[in-house]
Amino acid sequence: MKPFAYHQPDQIPDAAKLLTSIEDSKLVAGGMTLIPTLKQRLANPAALIDLSKLPGLKGISDGAAITIGAMTPHAEVAASKLVQAKIPALAALASMIGDPAVRSRGTIGGSVANNDPAADYPAGVLGLGATIVTSAREILADKFFLGLFETALQSGEIITAIRFPLPLKAGYAKFKAPASRYALVGVFVAKFADGVRVAVTGAGPGVFRVPPMEQALSQNFDPSAIAAIKIDTDGLTSDIHAEADYRAHLVTVMAKRAVDAALG
Repeated sequence: MKPFAYHQPDQIPDAAKLLTSIEDSKLVAGGMTLIPTLKQRLANPAALIDLSKLPGLKGISDGAAITIGAMTPHAEVAASKLVQAKIPALAALASMIGDPAVRSRGTIGGSVANNDPAADYPAGVLGLGATIVTSAREILADKFFLGLFETALQSGEIITAIRFPLPLKAGYAKFKAPASRYALVGVFVAKFADGVRVAVTGAGPGVFRVPPMEQALSQNFDPSAIAAIKIDTDGLTSDIHAEADYRAHLVTVMAKRAVDAALG
């Protein structure tokens, strides 16, 4: 690991200024992705900017939507009585992330900003049609996730919170890699008054929606409505863990389980 400067600002504008003024600097939230990357020498930033001292970035609040601060750990989301009552599928998703150590340190903002193609939170954020609140603006989930580790965040922009609308029903199911617990395929399904959203993680280079499933479930919110829907393998991931055709099969299987979870 190469030497780097370390900064721990106590105001969001100061953190944003550091991020834009120091070339090749990186933000640190929980560090669950960044620290292993540094240890493996896959990244060599000139500076790390620690967000842990910034005020107002941690916690869960109620209202017309559930708002979760960017520095809120996965374990806190999973254990939240408020989230369990209002969006139980989101609490369940958080409880499936990694292991207890990862859930204690990893944060929702860090996970969403990193946009790992096999991370769980992007499926929940896109599936619920959440809004990503940053230091500069608000970004709808449909406009936020752009591709492999790529988001709509601009230089100096920091996620401060994520706002989740309340679904009528929602469920999440994933087939996880046994060692990493990352999703080989994870599917989040959410039913709203105006229709259904289906978001898939792990299957491709980034999280994506499945319109045919959304249309079928909007007509009949039951696993049988999507049982015959086949996912095109074009663009899906093939690697040492699973081939594209297997992942395509898993999308339908996990989507059915997610609907079952929502109904249950």
